[in-house]
Amino acid sequence: MKIGIISDTHGSVAAWKQAMDGPFLDVDMIFHAGDLLYHGARNPFPFGYHTARLADLLNSCPVPLVIARGNCDSAVDQTVLNYPIHAPMAFVQMEGLRYCIMHGDHGTLQDQLQTAHRFRADFLVTGHTHIRNLKRENDIVHINPGSAALPKDHLNGSVAVVDTLQKTVVIIDLENGEELAALGYGGS
Repeated sequence: MKIGIISDTHGSVAAWKQAMDGPFLDVDMIFHAGDLLYHGARNPFPFGYHTARLADLLNSCPVPLVIARGNCDSAVDQTVLNYPIHAPMAFVQMEGLRYCIMHGDHGTLQDQLQTAHRFRADFLVTGHTHIRNLKRENDIVHINPGSAALPKDHLNGSVAVVDTLQKTVVIIDLENGEELAALGYGGS
């Protein structure tokens, strides 16, 4: 199974399409770590900003989509989306692996790791910082794919892909498909 991981699209149709036409082309499921439609008061408009069109694309996503609420997600966003977006944390268990998905705007990374540990998660998926991170933190793999639309640590947006068959996680540049980080894990 392949799982696409994206965060901080902030209304960018261009970023979503780059992910879907590139790294997410053959994924079986997508986890979105929040900040879907609105660009936020502190952010500029991202390239390809069109919230209504992005809502349509999210609603017609060809694979299951699991979303955790971001700090820029609002009640009005829920009125145009067919997926629940207001849970501060999503928890998914499949193929013997547990994923704890949250935006990352509440508490420190250590707090978030403690929550993931409490739920015996194998993976903690976050966003919010717009800075990618892929690291094993004790027995949990922390994945922050960076921002798909407004990266702070890289010229281009990025996403991640978990491949449960290969037991790998990679972070991928959306513009050129370059592998920016990779990590193997020992999950079942």
